[in-house]
Formats: sequence, structure tokens, C-alpha cells
Amino acid sequence: MKLPQAPWRARTGMRQLLDALGAASGDTRYVGGAIRDTLLEVDVSDVDLATRLAPETVMERLKAARIKAVPTGLAHGTVTAVIGGAPVEVTTLRRDVSTDGRRATIAYTDDWQEDAARRDFTINALYADPIEGEVFDFFGGLADLEARRVRFIGDPLTRIAEDHLRILRFFRFHARLGAGDPDRAALEACTARANDLMALSRERIADELLKLLGIPDPTPTVKLMVERGILKPVLPEIGIESISRLKALVRREAAAGTASEPLRRLAALLPADPQLAATLSARLRLSNRATKRIVSAADRKPGDGAEPKALAYRVGVEEAIDRLLLSDEDEAGLEEKVRSLAGYTRPPLPVSGGDLIQMGLSAGPIVAKTLQAIEREWIEGGFALDNEGVRQLARTRVDQALRASQ
Repeated sequence: MKLPQAPWRARTGMRQLLDALGAASGDTRYVGGAIRDTLLEVDVSDVDLATRLAPETVMERLKAARIKAVPTGLAHGTVTAVIGGAPVEVTTLRRDVSTDGRRATIAYTDDWQEDAARRDFTINALYADPIEGEVFDFFGGLADLEARRVRFIGDPLTRIAEDHLRILRFFRFHARLGAGDPDRAALEACTARANDLMALSRERIADELLKLLGIPDPTPTVKLMVERGILKPVLPEIGIESISRLKALVRREAAAGTASEPLRRLAALLPADPQLAATLSARLRLSNRATKRIVSAADRKPGDGAEPKALAYRVGVEEAIDRLLLSDEDEAGLEEKVRSLAGYTRPPLPVSGGDLIQMGLSAGPIVAKTLQAIEREWIEGGFALDNEGVRQLARTRVDQALRASQ
């Protein structure tokens, strides 16, 4: 089989890179996802090269060709070349010497099949000659692509023992590329070894889970994972009742014409409990920004969607959209509400505490209380008052506060 021509093959600087790495002499080949996705006629995001050249030789050749080279993983044989402003990972052929489920000790090899044998799935172990386009398939990956089947190379239990993250990767690839029921041997192995996920860093788990949730509709696969107890060892908060919330969110995202958002979908898998959301976010070591968003989504309340801009003013635009899409409100008008927040910028309140003091209030708690009352009335009025209108409202509130204090 020949690899079809594709835009990524003609990327600026690609020919220069291949020439530097001896592709014409058979030293370097395309590998992995770019081949898989090209054959499936889906968008290619990352391009990887495998080479028989040692990492130090790769660095030297790239320098000589005036191609930016970043030693991103020299200990594991990986150098990142930057061409046309985009990265291309170049990795020396490897074999595993030992593994512990989290990391591997490797040795270099010049055997393409030996390198392929250490990869996870047959569809990820495809190589292609950059010059002639010939595809090399050592483990039946082309047949599995044709069947849209995700299958481990060799014994699934062995592959999982080498890297426990492959459990989650199996489900992600099945959700993205698979058709029909998942490979039975792979599914049984993942089920049997689900507890192995506890040995992984929570950052790796979060990264893989969010990639899965970014797939157009991950609901069937997440449902299978819950039924099989895959997530229970590390995310016991996600149960069968989570599936209906995720399914509803996917439907509402489509109804609103908005893009899928992994963090929002993670929030959908959790009960509306801010404390629980904060605990899970800490366990997954999510960023402060991601944690804020998930906790806000868990703090959703009935009626949140009545005034979208008022909601966005209080909690932020992203958080407001999350709450609109996670609510139980009628889907009629949902798209209009979400669209109304496009480009929304939080307007500043036209008066300050200093203004209220100048109007006669004494510094202290009464200033904050009066300012909050003004802001609340301004929001409830749909921000319709102009600056002078808000200042008039402020004078009225200050007068009321002064009378009340006499």
C-alpha cells in the first residue's frame, strides 16, 4: 500500500528535514498517527518520524541543515525539529529493556520491527517511506484500520503491564476511531488491570481523560468504562448516574451549536457539588483556572439561564456558558442565549466606594453593603442604566443609607 499525498507531507521545511535525516537512504520514515489518520482520511495533528540515526547524530544533522532542534527527550531518543513554526518529533528506533508500568528503560536498535513491537496498538505501529510512500505494517494494523478495530500488539496484559496508561488510551482510541464492539481481548485485559491506574500520576490520568472527553461524543465509551469499573479505582465519583448528565450535555452542545469542551464534560460527570468538584480537581492536579471552572459548574442553580449576561457578569463567560449547557432548562432558545455571550466583556460598575464616600457615606462596612446593593440593582436592570443613571441610583441608595443610620 502507498501512503496518499496529504497537505502535511508538503509542509514547509519537510523536504529539507527528510533530506537532512537521510530519508532517501532509508534511515528515516514517517510513523504512527500521521499515517493512521491519513489512511482514515481524518485531520492530522502531529507528525512523527522514526530514524535509525542516534539522537546525537540527529542533533548534528539538523544543526548543519539550519533546522531548529530541541532536545526534548534525549534520554528516550527523541529530538524535536521545528519546521514552518511547527514541531516534528524525531525518535531513534528503540526496544524496551525493562518497564514498570510508568516508564521504560530503553536501548537503541536499527530494526524497524523491533521498534514497532514496543508500541501499543497495531494501528499506531505503521511506518511509511517518505520518498516512495510505501507503508510498512508488521502486526496487521492495516486490516485493523479497515475494520476500525483498536487492538493491542501481542498480549494485551503484557502491553498494559509495560505502561498502565494504555488502559485509558485504548478507550480513547476506540471512542475516536473504533466501530462496533471493542476488541474482546483488549477489553477483558483493561477490565482485569483497572487497578493498575492507581500507580499512575494523576496528571497523566487527567490528560488522557480530557482527551477522551474532547471526542465529539464520548458517551458510549465512557458508559462502557463505568460499567467495566475502569475509572472506579481513581475516580469513584464517576458512576452510572454520570452518563445521563454527559449524554444530555452532548445533546445540548449540539443544540446550541457550540464546540465540545473537555472540562465542561468532566463537570457533567460529577454531581452538582462544589466541594466534591474541588476535591476531584485537586486530586487530578488541575490548574487553578480549570479548577475554578469545574467548581463553578458544580455550583449551578435552577434559573441560572434566565439572564445570561447577568450570569456571565457574576461568574465569567466560560463559566456562564458551562452553566447554561449543564442546566435542566428547556433547550428552546439555548443557542440564542449562548450566542449572546460571544465577545461579551464584563462592564465595569460606573461608581466606586470612593464615589459613595464623596456622596456622604462614612468609610466602613456600609460602603461595601451599599455598593453591592447598587450593583445588584444595575445587574437586575440588564445593565440598561448609563453612567449618569447609575450615579443617580447611587445617590438614592446613599440617601437611604444615611437616613437609616440616623
